[in-house]
Amino acid sequence: MELLKWVHNTKSRDCNYKKEELVGFDEKSMHDVYEFHKSLPNYKPTPLVDLANLAKYYGVKKVWLKDESKRFGLNAFKVLGGSYAIGKYLSQRLGKDINELPYNVLISDEIKKQLGELTFVTATDGNHGRGVAWMANRLNQNSVVYMPKGSAQMRFDAIAREGAKVTITDLNYDDAVRLANKGAEDYGWIMVQDTAWDGYEEIPLWIMQGYSTIINEVVEQLKAFGDEKPTHVFLQAGVGSFAGAVQGYLAHLYGDERPITVICEPHGANCIYKSIAANDGNPHNVTGDLTTIMAGLACGEPNTISWKILRDNSDFSVSCDDEIAARGMRVLSSPLGDDARVISGESGAVGLGLFTVLSEKKDEYKELMDALKIDENSKILCISTEGDTDVEGYKNVVWNGAYSNR
Repeated sequence: MELLKWVHNTKSRDCNYKKEELVGFDEKSMHDVYEFHKSLPNYKPTPLVDLANLAKYYGVKKVWLKDESKRFGLNAFKVLGGSYAIGKYLSQRLGKDINELPYNVLISDEIKKQLGELTFVTATDGNHGRGVAWMANRLNQNSVVYMPKGSAQMRFDAIAREGAKVTITDLNYDDAVRLANKGAEDYGWIMVQDTAWDGYEEIPLWIMQGYSTIINEVVEQLKAFGDEKPTHVFLQAGVGSFAGAVQGYLAHLYGDERPITVICEPHGANCIYKSIAANDGNPHNVTGDLTTIMAGLACGEPNTISWKILRDNSDFSVSCDDEIAARGMRVLSSPLGDDARVISGESGAVGLGLFTVLSEKKDEYKELMDALKIDENSKILCISTEGDTDVEGYKNVVWNGAYSNR
């Protein structure tokens, strides 16, 4: 299989092209999200790592990497979405504004008495489910989590430690989502899913809004560094919720001056790439086993909310072989000079991996590199969305060289 496939989404910069309104990604909404997360126990911004030697090596001005392995001790970013969505759901249920319900109020005996016993349900490859279970546990509520076939035991165990009832199914991710939804319908559980479909869009939007804390932190950190915004942002996508959230806020903040965005997906689950390549404005699904080492991106059906944002605002979509993610993991694990070492998992490293592959194969991918306009003035931002959430898988790639020049 070819190393990568790409498509240039030329309509995203066409001022005559109708763009979906960026509902929910205005500054007030993002401020509410940020303040809620700051109220959670042990909150602190995750590091924005300046990979100065890597930038010099590849002939660009800056390479920054946001390290989400440091998020609340959970080794991944997903808790940002699940925690905020649960907070918003409870605020709606209680008839209060989210600003009236910081964490110390949500855990009070008075609020628990008003809410009674609740059960939150979700489907996950690991990180999202752990975040939902973590928040439910801290609110002294219940959670049920379904995982797709082939899920790593380490990820199962991490969710179970948060008190959730966890099951690894014999289903792919999208069918596990349907199973979770059936449980919600049959038992009155509350579905907290990080993808949307017709009729289920409110909670997925809240989850996406939750992810905006990442880019809020990045903007503040860059200002503290004395730097301007990045020129290029590499964003990984499964259903597209994370990528759509970051893209939506970037589009709101910077409008037509926003950075060039590259969406990265695995070949085995490239529903955003497939949808943009179809060029008909509609989302297109990928079916089957969705085989990839990038377990967090093994999703075949685009989130209907994020799809519209990515369709109307992202510039490039790249479908990647697993080798690209594996390369990113190894590069970050073996830094140049005094650059910081970052432990990045399979789904976290694909953006940085793609940047390095393109930089080293400029001639082979000249058309793409020319379109990207990456040069000595470029400032690259990648976001490592997870650490080694599957330690054995991480060791197999970094120690044993798995998925190297296959």
